[in-house]
Amino acid sequence: MSIFDILGGEFIEIIEWTDDSRDTMVYRYPTVGKAIKYGAKLTVREGQAAVFIHEGQLADVFQPGLYMLETNNLPVLTRLQHWDHGFRSPFKSEVYFVNTTRFNDLKWGTKNPVIARDPEFGPVRIRAFGTYSMRVTDPGRFMTEIVGTDGEFTRDEISFQLRNIIVQEFSRMIAGSGIPVLDMAANTGDLGQMVAKAISPTVAAYGLTIPEFYIENISLPDEVERMLDKRTSMGIVGDLNRFGQYAASEAMLNASNQAGGMGAGIGAGLGAGMGAGLGAAMAQRGPWGAVPQQQQAPQQAPQTPPPLHHPETVWHIAVNGQADGPYGRAHLGRLVREGAFTRETLVWTPGQDGWKPAEEVAELAQLFTVAPPPPPPPLPKG
Repeated sequence: MSIFDILGGEFIEIIEWTDDSRDTMVYRYPTVGKAIKYGAKLTVREGQAAVFIHEGQLADVFQPGLYMLETNNLPVLTRLQHWDHGFRSPFKSEVYFVNTTRFNDLKWGTKNPVIARDPEFGPVRIRAFGTYSMRVTDPGRFMTEIVGTDGEFTRDEISFQLRNIIVQEFSRMIAGSGIPVLDMAANTGDLGQMVAKAISPTVAAYGLTIPEFYIENISLPDEVERMLDKRTSMGIVGDLNRFGQYAASEAMLNASNQAGGMGAGIGAGLGAGMGAGLGAAMAQRGPWGAVPQQQQAPQQAPQTPPPLHHPETVWHIAVNGQADGPYGRAHLGRLVREGAFTRETLVWTPGQDGWKPAEEVAELAQLFTVAPPPPPPPLPKG
């Protein structure tokens, strides 16, 4: 075997890379102990770029295509290798293949809640999460700024840094947007575009772009969401007085349907009252329900209607961090006597600006200053 055959086994004639892992961003072609033959073939497929590093310096970047590694295709490397006079020896360089396709479905999310000032609720804590995609658009910058000498660089090695950048810009954007919490769900598209635009300069310095950015969900703490659910329920109920009357009538009807005991008595009482009223009304009518002519009351001038009865104000009270109620003033008076309602108890009623201590509400402060008179003496027996 000649010396040329031995040296020939150390020359690289074809340089290419195929990968099915879908998470490798950079792959270093194995050139340890070998030299690239002058005139070797370089195959760069779609979605790839080939970066040549010669003696620690970025030499050339090749886009998709088939190349013969000769002087006319290696302008920078030719200058570094001093091939300007037709020197055709093999050369030692490191070849890195960079994946330039999109890396999709990358996750991001706020590790800790973001404090924002809501125009309706005041300071609130917000959490958010979503997905984004990333792509290498400047292979040379990506190699020099991020990869370095890493022989196999995966997307997980850069995704953590990108998540930090995204969360930082999202926190700054959401805190200064002025969008109410209840309207954020309808503005996730605009917020996503604002965040993507804000992080693009920092990401571009890495040789990357963010083609897609999505905010999937913006949520509040569990206790705040429970309070919002109660507020929504109150809005659905509407007029609390009318709802209370309806609930009381439903309770009486359900009790009347129970066999025996109090339910039968209540049902009988309701039936008797309704029967008496119906009988009195029927007694005023003749056959077939007609009112006799002689019994018809003479027409009178219209009278002024009685004044409308204003509904009683009802209050919600805070008990162990939960809203309880609503209660009328009389019921709150009973709670005062039982010691369950004090001056410091927080109360709220529709139209009031936030929760207040009971002693700061004029209508309720009287409950703590008016003492009941002494009870009368017991009646003599017999």
